[in-house]
Amino acid sequence: MSPPLPATDICEQARLSRDARFDGLFFTAVRTTGIYCRPVCPAPAPKAANVVYYPNAAAAEAAGFRPCLRCRPELAPSDGHWHRGDDIVARALALIEQGALNDAPLSELAGRLHIGERQLRRLFVERLGAAPVGVHGTRRLLFAKQLLTETALPITGVALAAGFNSVRRFNAVFQDAYRMPPRDLRKAPREATGDALTLRLGYRPPYDLPAMLDFLRGRALPGIEVVDDVAYTRVIGDAETPGWLRVDAWPASRADPAPAALRMQLHGCPPTRLQDTVQRVRRMFDLDADPDTIAAHLAQDTRLAPLLRARPGLRLPSGWDGFEIAVRAVIGQQVSVAAARTLTARLSQRFGTPLPEPFVAQGFAHLFPTPDALVDADFDGLGLIGSRIATIRGIAAALRDGRVDFDRARTLDDFIERWVALPGIGPWTAHYIALRALGHPDAFPAEDLVLQKMLPTDGSRITAKALRARAEAWRPWRGYAVFHLWREASASTPARTATPTRPRARSTRSPSP
Repeated sequence: MSPPLPATDICEQARLSRDARFDGLFFTAVRTTGIYCRPVCPAPAPKAANVVYYPNAAAAEAAGFRPCLRCRPELAPSDGHWHRGDDIVARALALIEQGALNDAPLSELAGRLHIGERQLRRLFVERLGAAPVGVHGTRRLLFAKQLLTETALPITGVALAAGFNSVRRFNAVFQDAYRMPPRDLRKAPREATGDALTLRLGYRPPYDLPAMLDFLRGRALPGIEVVDDVAYTRVIGDAETPGWLRVDAWPASRADPAPAALRMQLHGCPPTRLQDTVQRVRRMFDLDADPDTIAAHLAQDTRLAPLLRARPGLRLPSGWDGFEIAVRAVIGQQVSVAAARTLTARLSQRFGTPLPEPFVAQGFAHLFPTPDALVDADFDGLGLIGSRIATIRGIAAALRDGRVDFDRARTLDDFIERWVALPGIGPWTAHYIALRALGHPDAFPAEDLVLQKMLPTDGSRITAKALRARAEAWRPWRGYAVFHLWREASASTPARTATPTRPRARSTRSPSP
């Protein structure tokens, strides 16, 4: 359950002191102005008698308030609980973020979650203070507001990016909600810079960007990704409309010396894919996590407590594409990280769509292969053993016919059950895919040899059963414990190759994480 709105006296103190720790945990609405703000808003503090507090922006807008133009509520960090895990509201929010209500009714969203429409609406109102449609409406208008404020994207592009099918409808909804036409947010014209688009992606600190880049750099695929000490860059899109993005730290300035945000620079991304691209990057870099909540829970374990103190900003590094992660996971069974990267690079180079010259100049050569490209592909000469080839082909076929997917509506147990039903996919591989393709905070590959060795401190190794039992107390954040233990292992020894103690026809263990 999400923590309730902080007590009024706490909200009042946080508002008056502009305490950044509460940014995104509540919003301040002012009756006399009809505007709601973040608790860190630099505007003069209103009188307490005129203030009412709301747990989120959607609840404030449902009560008739409009967002502040100065503190920009769209930049507030998310309440991490409601964007993660198996709770119905968390899964519903994940689907709404993917645009599930852009063109479909609430009944369809409820059906995907196997819950009644009335019950889903009741849960949202009880826990978030706004109905699902209200949350969806607030989210896309705030996204449009950010695009209008930060980019030179034409109004038509902003409307499409925010999920509106027509500019006329977008203008009407925006005017009704914010009492101004969209163009008024652009008081000064912005200069377009080709096809480049820059957006600010906020997070709740602390955030360990060097550790995130270090993990991604060790697994970067040549021709698809470029990772250095300060930025992650990769090709995106498809054969018809390829593009690329770059993610690094938002630069500090005199006005904001310590911005809690990443900078995403996009090239060649159509407006209709912009919303999906932003959500993929947020998931990939785990920007919606609440590190204090996670640490407070996991630090109750004496083994994890020092790891959390040493790296308080460690996040779950996900991947860009689910199929790409699944292929990497299969190739990485029982080999080192370096070997897995080499084999995956060969596969992607042979079967991925080549890119035109402008992309080559940026360090890109091809896209990652699609499932259709690998179903009947000839893997001869790549260095992959027959069982791995069969598993990759099986995954591609299963994704094509719908036996498995990366649907955020599924619970972790449902996801794992579907994937382990495929030949060659054991519990380790399925949980690894859940960690890195879904960013699921509770995925837990108990069969992992590194985890079994790292949890004890006396040099011994525990069984998967014992590890799983110990980790029950870590729910619903077991995935973070995994990465803390993996990080400690990689810091203390070079990448290692794990060998199963009991070889099986279906691989369940992995190499170094």
